[in-house]
Amino acid sequence: MKGLMRYKRNMKSDILSSILLLFFTFVALIVANSSYDWLYNRIIFENKFFRYPLNEFINDFLMFFFFLNVGLEIKENILYGNLSSLKKASFPVVGSIGGVVIPALIFLSFNFNTDYMKGFCIPISTDIAFAIGVFYIFKNYINPQAKLFLLTLAVVDDLISILVIAVFFTENINKTYILMSLAVLLILVIANKFFHVENISYYILGGIILWYFVKLSNIHPTISGILLAISIPSKSYTKGKSVLENLQDKLVPLTNYVVIPLFAFVNSGVSLNISADLYSTQRLYFGILFGLAIGKPLGITLFTYIFTKLKLIKPPESLDFYSVFLVSLIAGIGFTMSIFMCDLTFSYDLELINTCKLAILSSCILSIISTSFFTFIHKFSINI
Repeated sequence: MKGLMRYKRNMKSDILSSILLLFFTFVALIVANSSYDWLYNRIIFENKFFRYPLNEFINDFLMFFFFLNVGLEIKENILYGNLSSLKKASFPVVGSIGGVVIPALIFLSFNFNTDYMKGFCIPISTDIAFAIGVFYIFKNYINPQAKLFLLTLAVVDDLISILVIAVFFTENINKTYILMSLAVLLILVIANKFFHVENISYYILGGIILWYFVKLSNIHPTISGILLAISIPSKSYTKGKSVLENLQDKLVPLTNYVVIPLFAFVNSGVSLNISADLYSTQRLYFGILFGLAIGKPLGITLFTYIFTKLKLIKPPESLDFYSVFLVSLIAGIGFTMSIFMCDLTFSYDLELINTCKLAILSSCILSIISTSFFTFIHKFSINI
């Protein structure tokens, strides 16, 4: 309950974040398809921050703070929220598993025995900030209980996506730096558990060192954000707010108003010139599009319905399955995490990345249109 109360306090922040995300996405699309595309490409790919192009600085370093915030949300949900007990967690967890399995299968059905198979991870995620923003557009027509279901669903989605990154994007691991990373993490955990350190700066500095060693180990460095979240004190030793709460209060504005909009700007500049031979990559395009826009709602609704009928799970009181279906349509908006997965999967080919991003943007539009249509149908049927 404690975690969900904090989610409610962060709702307005998520809505504003989704507005900023949309704004910077449109700006990037407009600039990238104008006569100033050369300037956009120079700023994003040639401008150096700490010896890295701007897009790598944002995607590798600033997204560390995004994943740290995600890790804290997951931790808080496991300790206090809808994942704190089997009874609470079963319904959204089953829904989330369905919302991962079916999109992945749809993607693989389009791309079986091709070089794109590893892209199955792209359509499995939900963008929590974007999804909440869309939910609020339709909030007067959807069961209020569905909001908590969507939040928990997105948190579990993030957790599954993080596990996928850890398993499938860890090639040529440097064991020496892995051991150094684990040593830093152990020091942070000891500082929490045995010395009761509650200084945020201490954990952030330790986290940056952890990020550095994880990057050198050839594991994607954003995983260090999740690892750092493990070491953050969730209870206060001085009867005040915990480090976890204080850190979330600082990270939410940073990630929602700075990191996510910047991520959207540097990753959404896709050329809409379809003449760039979409024919050869249409399997990839449609695998992502249908995986997100159709696979997500199908998987979430189907899994929760079947497991409920089998009496293996029980939906929250007053949550009807039409509301579950409407939420599942919104969950088809994968934007931030899907683009992140796209960059990880096809970092070697800019054309493939552009195809993926175009599919992700298309699925967002299709998901919003589908939600609008079925919400109208639901409202119309009630008024008859």
